[in-house]
Amino acid sequence: MIVTTTPAVEGRPVREYLGVVAGEAIVGANLFRDLFASVRDIVGGRSGAYEEVLRDARETALSELAAEAEKRGANAVIGVDIDYETVGGQGSMLMVTAAGTAVIL
Repeated sequence: MIVTTTPAVEGRPVREYLGVVAGEAIVGANLFRDLFASVRDIVGGRSGAYEEVLRDARETALSELAAEAEKRGANAVIGVDIDYETVGGQGSMLMVTAAGTAVIL
């Protein structure tokens, strides 16, 4: 399955458009991770724990997107857009969405 942010795949014309597909992942923030991230924010540096959570959530959203496209008979998803939002009380959860157009090349 080809998954790309570009509107086309070079050298492979779109034969059929199958519609918009999406994948979502919502992850809760861990209290201890929040505490250590706050300390790191004060002293500087990167928050490896948050980076890992973001990476995992993005991969989950993209996997769900590809699975939905595959169910529709697609062999590619073009024009993929990935968004990050905080949801829940006081932004306690992170939502990652990936959406694109399922196509047959």
